[in-house]
Amino acid sequence: MTHIEKIARTLRIKSGQVAATVELLDADNTVPFISRYRKEATGGLDEEQIRQIEEQLKALRALDERRQTVLKTITEQEQLTPELESQINAVETRAELEDLYRPYKPKRQTRASIAHKKGLGGLADLILQQPQTKQSPEERAAAFRNAEVPDEEAALAGARDIVAEQISDHPAIRKTTRQKALEWGRQFTQKAPDAEDTRDARDARGTYKDYYEFELNVDRLRPHQILAINRAEKENVLRVNIDIPERDWRRAIDDHFHPRLSSPFARELTLAIEDAAKRLLLPAIERDVRRTLSDTAEIHAIHIFAENLRNLLSQPPLTGHVVMGIDPGFRTGCKVAIVDPTGKPLDSATIYPHAPQNQSQKALETLHKLIAQHTVTLVTIGNGTASRETEQLVADLIQQSELNLHYLIVNEAGASVYSASPLARAELPGMDVSLRGAVSIARRVQDPLAELVKIDPKSIGVGMYQHDVDQKKLAETLQSVVESVVNRVGVDANTASPALLGYVSGIGPKLATRIVEYRNQNGPFYSREELQKVSGMGAKTFEQAAGFLRINGGENPLDASAIHPESYPVAEAVVRDAALELGASPEARAATLSAYRQRVPIEELAKRLGVGIPTLEDIFEQLIRPGRDPREDLSKPILRSDVLKMEDLVTGMTLKGTVRNVVDFGAFVDIGVKQDGLLHRSQIPRNQSLSVGNVIQVEILKVEIERGRISLGWA
Repeated sequence: MTHIEKIARTLRIKSGQVAATVELLDADNTVPFISRYRKEATGGLDEEQIRQIEEQLKALRALDERRQTVLKTITEQEQLTPELESQINAVETRAELEDLYRPYKPKRQTRASIAHKKGLGGLADLILQQPQTKQSPEERAAAFRNAEVPDEEAALAGARDIVAEQISDHPAIRKTTRQKALEWGRQFTQKAPDAEDTRDARDARGTYKDYYEFELNVDRLRPHQILAINRAEKENVLRVNIDIPERDWRRAIDDHFHPRLSSPFARELTLAIEDAAKRLLLPAIERDVRRTLSDTAEIHAIHIFAENLRNLLSQPPLTGHVVMGIDPGFRTGCKVAIVDPTGKPLDSATIYPHAPQNQSQKALETLHKLIAQHTVTLVTIGNGTASRETEQLVADLIQQSELNLHYLIVNEAGASVYSASPLARAELPGMDVSLRGAVSIARRVQDPLAELVKIDPKSIGVGMYQHDVDQKKLAETLQSVVESVVNRVGVDANTASPALLGYVSGIGPKLATRIVEYRNQNGPFYSREELQKVSGMGAKTFEQAAGFLRINGGENPLDASAIHPESYPVAEAVVRDAALELGASPEARAATLSAYRQRVPIEELAKRLGVGIPTLEDIFEQLIRPGRDPREDLSKPILRSDVLKMEDLVTGMTLKGTVRNVVDFGAFVDIGVKQDGLLHRSQIPRNQSLSVGNVIQVEILKVEIERGRISLGWA
């Protein structure tokens, strides 16, 4: 079965769709470009499906490379038989390939290799053959005595070591035992003696107390449990082991190595089997199972992080506001920055309302003056240290001064990383590094995507155990998420930062910098075609990027849309034939195109214009609302003017909240108090799926003030 057929079978799509996608990927087309502008070729596959094809293709090709290495190594050892070669070529997983390779894989010195060097291979063969002979094992072993083998028992012990390794290395035994262990194995965890479990100082019970005496079938372990146990084990808080039922491993061995009661060597094989299982096979299978569980849990955790990041980046912009951003702090004070509706800094200050200075009145006066001076309409507060104390300060200011003003808490993750970055120095020259974070916090509501792309995605804390997973895989996945969102939204070529431009299809960091430099030297772009004057913007790169770059107010109205330049002749023909006024309102354009489509069936029009129906549908959509921002459909964040304390919460109270993080066991919801509440998965209706940024109605179920915990229910 070819790679194309395997992928098609796994993803349950047509082989032709996979083949076309692979051809496009191999021709260096990006996933966003293929998804958006090559729908006819792929049969309308969405971006997620294309990325799955890309990932599976990469895995299959990596398996092929490893297969060739294995075949080459065994060939060089002159041990490759036609049967073994056929088995190696037939395997479909890395684990099966490594099982077949294991007996031939160069090893460090083992008890078996030492025994081989002592010349005990022939005696091991007798144990495996189980001959029916009148001679005892000791009598046969006498012939193997030498300077390094002093007696018969030493000879038999060495021979058993060789047999034990052969049993443990047997591919079928390992495969069967591994499968049974994953199905019927049971994991046990215990608190290590004298271990200190103090990660969370607020939780007197200990962070990992739930796992001090814990056991569960491995097939029932949930990803967050696996990752928590792994972390606790790494911190020397827990001891972990997996019990594999004896019936399973013994049956796997007996199918291939069975002592004959009529042979005097039966006892030797029985001893070798016991040794193989306990010393070699079971520890290896336990490691395999732990690795498999961890890999599965990490993939899941990365997926959770990716989805949360996607939804965070997709939050709708709050446009038209003069925003005051506050980066809260205690000892070093709260950093304040004000930006105009375009994100340009207008003013800044540092206030010290909290301990140890406690200059709350002076801080209120400073804030009031800045708000009045710049006509601030919205305050954003970072959610880090002293955020809730600062929230109370702002709420007091609003109430005391009767200002027509609202505030909201924003995720400040990565603000300090941005503050010290070269990009921040270039964007905010001369501004103190401590104040740049406040500017970032202010801008994050004006356009979350444009601001958050300036930060390493791993620094945006919306994941689960993100520091415990494969960092390379995490980085690759998060990069693809940012790329996906940026290209789905589109980028204004005349205002975008190098960080934002760098995620556009086909454009990397270097070309993004060149685009900004060209813009600074020559003024704004007036057409997409002009982008080709930038050094490094070749024909292929332009093809990949052009449809995602917007030129607003340029020479050609189509340059402000998501219509690709290669489709301009089709779009212009539609505009001409439909007598469409591009300057009309979206409603008027929709009515004109609707009437046009009633006169000319889309199938007939597509054939006449020489274009596919999916592309034509996209052109119609863009002619109605050019460059429409898909983020407009999502819930706007909750703007507040007052603050609640945990002491104000009572069981049964209902509140509106914003989902801040979605994890395996539920969602954390900001309800306007110091601590986010947990909406456990058992409280979420089965027909509901939550995303970061969702605004939902919740009910207070339980408040634990001393532990800083709030339990929520669906309202």
